[in-house]
Amino acid sequence: MKLERLVSIIYKLLNHEVLSASTLAEEYQVSPRTIYRDIDVICAAGFPVVSHQGMNGGYGIMDGYKMDKSLLGSYDVNALITVLNSLSTIFNDARAQGTIERLQTISEQHTHPSLTVDLNTYRTDPDSLPHLRAGIMNYLAVQFDYINSKNERTTREIEPVRLQFKYRSWYVYGYCRSRWDYREFRLSRMLNVHLTNSHFPPHALPSEEPSPTLPVPQDTVTDVVLRVYPEALSGALDHFQQADKQFHKDGSMTMRLQIHDPLQAPWLWSLLLSLGSGAEVLEPVALRNVLETQLRNALKRYDTRDV
Repeated sequence: MKLERLVSIIYKLLNHEVLSASTLAEEYQVSPRTIYRDIDVICAAGFPVVSHQGMNGGYGIMDGYKMDKSLLGSYDVNALITVLNSLSTIFNDARAQGTIERLQTISEQHTHPSLTVDLNTYRTDPDSLPHLRAGIMNYLAVQFDYINSKNERTTREIEPVRLQFKYRSWYVYGYCRSRWDYREFRLSRMLNVHLTNSHFPPHALPSEEPSPTLPVPQDTVTDVVLRVYPEALSGALDHFQQADKQFHKDGSMTMRLQIHDPLQAPWLWSLLLSLGSGAEVLEPVALRNVLETQLRNALKRYDTRDV
């Protein structure tokens, strides 16, 4: 629309020294003559557009003209720009990029960012996020294959409501037409994600309240003690930040964790085994036996003597 183009041109001129009519025409897929008319309208609206002649000529905003910065402080603006930049990259969102350009007109110039945010993740299909975002924005159902925590594969169709980034992974929350209820799905377990042509009405969700924390029976909590050697310190700290830690002169570390029923916790076994020979379970002995069994079963997969 013409009005949106005019507003966008104003912010582009505010963020650049000089832009040629041909550059603007290519950006907005219109003719240079249309850009000339747009510039006339912008000038009539009171914006001090200056024409620069010569090889590198074009249009710019008069030096000294600034937008009102009273609504947001520089910290607020720069933080918003940082987050929107990451979102714009992930979703290839032209609207987010337009918002960034508007915010840049009231940000502090020539300052180095003190905050960066990277929401990319290698665990997801590169097409899944754009498809899900399109489904949310356009009220279109999304279909995909899903591998649940029991390693069962099913085909699902959901009415997506929102995307969530938490625990270093992306999730989608929506109404599952297969289960007739709201469900949350981890994107790394979603396969063959695609949009359907099936529309759905907006969902009237209740206001979010913090979920009550259920007390964990103390008789099911066990102390798990690890000896972590120097080559695995970083990995262990990444996985178990809240553990009690004791460092030793040889560079190793003892970690003490409180785990709910560690003998029935495959997620814990996976994390411990991912540390390889750099970590050893000292207590409880039963957990050592579980990990030994896991390792022996893994070795059988690679035993080629009977092949």
